[in-house]
Amino acid sequence: MCLVIFVWENRFHVKQSSNSFDVIVVGGGHAGIEAALAVSRMGKTCCVLTLDKLAVGRMSCNPAIGGIAKGQMVREIDALGGIMGLAADRSGLQFKILNRTKGKAVWSPRAQVDKRTYEQYVNAHLYSSNSIKIIVGEAVSLQIKNNSVGGVLLRGGEKIFARAVVLTCGTFLNGLVHIGERKIVAGRMGERGAKGITEFLVSLGFSSGRLKTGTPPRLVAQSINWKKTNIALGDKKPTPFSYRTREFNPPNIPCYTTQTNTACHNHIKKDLSLSPMFSGDVSGVGPRYCPSIEDKIHRFPRRDSHMLFLEPEWTDSNQIYTNGFSTSLPEKTQLRALRSLQGLEKVEFFRPGYAIEYDFFPPAQLKSSLESKFISGLFFAGQINGTSGYEEAAAQGLIAGANSVNFLSNKDPLLLGRNEAYIGVLIDDLVTKDTLEPYRMFTSRAEYRILMRYSNAGDRLAKKALEYGLITNEEFEQVCNFFDFSKTVVQNLKLTLLPEEINPALFRLGEKPILQNTPAKDILKRPAVNINHMPSRLLNIKSVNNFSSFFTDEMLLEAEVIIKYDGYIKRQHKQINQLKKLEHKVIPVDFDYLKISSLSKESREKLSFVRPETLGQAFRVSGVTPADVSVLSVYLSR
Repeated sequence: MCLVIFVWENRFHVKQSSNSFDVIVVGGGHAGIEAALAVSRMGKTCCVLTLDKLAVGRMSCNPAIGGIAKGQMVREIDALGGIMGLAADRSGLQFKILNRTKGKAVWSPRAQVDKRTYEQYVNAHLYSSNSIKIIVGEAVSLQIKNNSVGGVLLRGGEKIFARAVVLTCGTFLNGLVHIGERKIVAGRMGERGAKGITEFLVSLGFSSGRLKTGTPPRLVAQSINWKKTNIALGDKKPTPFSYRTREFNPPNIPCYTTQTNTACHNHIKKDLSLSPMFSGDVSGVGPRYCPSIEDKIHRFPRRDSHMLFLEPEWTDSNQIYTNGFSTSLPEKTQLRALRSLQGLEKVEFFRPGYAIEYDFFPPAQLKSSLESKFISGLFFAGQINGTSGYEEAAAQGLIAGANSVNFLSNKDPLLLGRNEAYIGVLIDDLVTKDTLEPYRMFTSRAEYRILMRYSNAGDRLAKKALEYGLITNEEFEQVCNFFDFSKTVVQNLKLTLLPEEINPALFRLGEKPILQNTPAKDILKRPAVNINHMPSRLLNIKSVNNFSSFFTDEMLLEAEVIIKYDGYIKRQHKQINQLKKLEHKVIPVDFDYLKISSLSKESREKLSFVRPETLGQAFRVSGVTPADVSVLSVYLSR
């Protein structure tokens, strides 16, 4: 059968009439891109099915990559061979390390990016791949036989065949846009939604739900009085995301800030009943940790103001993203509220803010590999799993794409533990906990965050990435060179310092001088002392080859963290070792929880729905107590 649908210019060295691939990826957002590129890197062919050829790789919301905990995930994506970090480095307008007032273990990189350049860079990689083909069409159902996926059916009746399918549908499944009382059926503003997949999966027995997310107004730059706003620059010495970045000299293009005020809040309070979230028009639950401006004012009535960031969407952009003002209020209300703020008295809109509600599938229906527990070869990634954010979507897409190939090759899936990566925390939370609202990653969600620093992502994950074919030997060796340098510095810091070497620095810091030879690491553990106070003979900088100063600085920082956090690191490793028995105790797929009368009723219901793969997962299921886990352990031992 010849596939007759519109195909973008055939640059892929795959015959246009071909309708059979190793993997089909449904959706061309951040999750779909990372999934397709992972499949390609692992040597398989892939079709990316999209509703709009021009929307592939689009940054549909904020013009930024990274942030608190998200920056760590971007580093992890990069260590696993993903493209997000490289694209951010290439398109960045300003870079900043967040959380600097806190411990170095939770420092998080973030970049404002040029959305157009980002999209072009990602697309260039997709379109130059010999094993990826972009097809325009709408999937309405899957081809299923003997509980195994065999391909997808398009709205026009055409079929595309593959033994593995990755669903990365974003907000497009029965998407509904809200602007006040106005409703638009769409996947995103200006883009049509998708109908059929939800209904088909529900007919197979899958559970689905509704969630909501929102976006703020886009402002006309010339209508803003910039003199009344405050400038917000990035770091003077920026830090890249990708270990593969060689040349890095980004601009430091400013963002600006302004504050909401009482007048603004009064406009919003007056029209709260016109917001779909407050009128009851929206059934989906919104993200608690990224609330709309209506939510902020309603939930924090004593706050007189909230910070807004005015962010350019690309270089010399006339379109400004109003970060902090996500809303679904009527357009007139949005405009009145914003015009009451400093610098925005005459502001005009390119586009008002809006909310969108969409279908998702509670991810407790998935294995840790992101494969469905019910349909073999079917994987889910991104907002379809109830997450919020580019980084969360990209991370899932990479893991789902890699595991679709592992499934085809009959290899063990790529699984990341909660102690190995923020990505591991993300997926474990998704498959074991209730998804009552869009999931967003935070450092506080990771109990082993001291071990999972942004600065050691390569050391944690590069070996596993090489093992699964996600990076090349050359890329692996490059990452190893970085961390070999850092480890050498750590060893050097165990050497002793003479009083005359370090006391001048200690006097300048107001620190007590040493009177005898002392190990450098003992001095570095003092809170006021940092790695730059150490004598150069210990830092081994002359031995650095083939990597730039920004990674030299970062690897020195990594050495400092290893020394300063030594006690905490050892403690967390001890905790991990104590829990290993739980993580490795497998629960049979057909285990009958309902027959164990000594389990609480809630636990029996939750465990029967989630069907955890290990005793460790069972321990983390919402509503399951330590006593329940002890009971399970006894039954599994019999």
